[in-house]
Amino acid sequence: KTSHCSEQNTTSTRRVEQAIEMVSSYMTTVDQGGATAISAIHDDILQTHIMTRLDGPTLASAGCASSQLHALSTEEKLWRDICNHTWPSTNDPRVQQLISTFPAGHRSFFSDSFPTLHHHHHHNRPSQMNPHRPSPTSELISAVDIYYHDKLIFSKVQEIETVTGWFLCSPFRVDLLGEKEMVPTPVKLEGEEDTCRLNLQENLTLNWILIDPTQKRAANVSSLRPVSVKRHWLTGDIQVRYATVFAGDRLGSSSEFVQCGIAVTCGGKEGGEMHVTEVSLQVEDMDGKNLNGKDSLVILQEAMECGKREKGKRGEERERYEKYLELKKERRVREQRRERMLDTICMATGVTIFVAFWAFILLR
Repeated sequence: KTSHCSEQNTTSTRRVEQAIEMVSSYMTTVDQGGATAISAIHDDILQTHIMTRLDGPTLASAGCASSQLHALSTEEKLWRDICNHTWPSTNDPRVQQLISTFPAGHRSFFSDSFPTLHHHHHHNRPSQMNPHRPSPTSELISAVDIYYHDKLIFSKVQEIETVTGWFLCSPFRVDLLGEKEMVPTPVKLEGEEDTCRLNLQENLTLNWILIDPTQKRAANVSSLRPVSVKRHWLTGDIQVRYATVFAGDRLGSSSEFVQCGIAVTCGGKEGGEMHVTEVSLQVEDMDGKNLNGKDSLVILQEAMECGKREKGKRGEERERYEKYLELKKERRVREQRRERMLDTICMATGVTIFVAFWAFILLR
């Protein structure tokens, strides 16, 4: 992170100077050309009128530009405001209390949760398991926010216990809405089928932050933008899917990768308002099998601890998902070929035994 900050010093300084121009009435000119040095501005003005105008990444990189900005950029209130603005679900008192226990408070939480999580590499093979693997947590907290055209349409926080026998042995699934629960939205379902689908593909964004209270870590496991938008052939509901691919051989399983999939189901008639009927999260392997709570928890904690946080190019999430689907298809073809080979061997063995038996009978 230190080297990353160093590379952004020039950019961060330029962004801070742009913010300075916005509050020029507060600044003092230090030469005839009208140029103003950051060090010439009082700390109160920097913190109140400039630092508050920066977003999280800019504030983080600004802290690398000078010792003065570094001291000002670590102010907890600045990061709390940024987190609450970026993810309104973090305003929940339970989440606020958890974030306060992180090493650097909201600054640590933002560093963990922005922008998205990528964990594709296998640091330890099954025969060389990491002895310092994170201890199992007693609960996971989900903080979820859905935006449409940058306007919040859904926000919820949910806790799930992770120590019960039911959780450990049952398929891992987090449902934010009940079976018959429905959340209305101001989104209008207008235009033809393809237009509506493309509109949601481009403008419906989702953040799903998982928080581990035991390890004091967090991660955004959503792809931010949908990897697929389809209409169900029977119900007519719109099914929006977000997905992140993680390394999957943490437990020595045969699945090289696993998919952390988020499903958002929306209903509504054409020309009417869209309503949300499902927001759920599951973890499945390359065979399409939903992992149980115990295995899912290990993979998610490993991803939180070792995964990279990076902002990819727009559309890159769909490319990753499509590549994952291609790997699944190739795996399925290999399995089918293997099964056919085994069937052929079994049939050949059976015929050989049958012929040998009758040859034995005839020779007697």
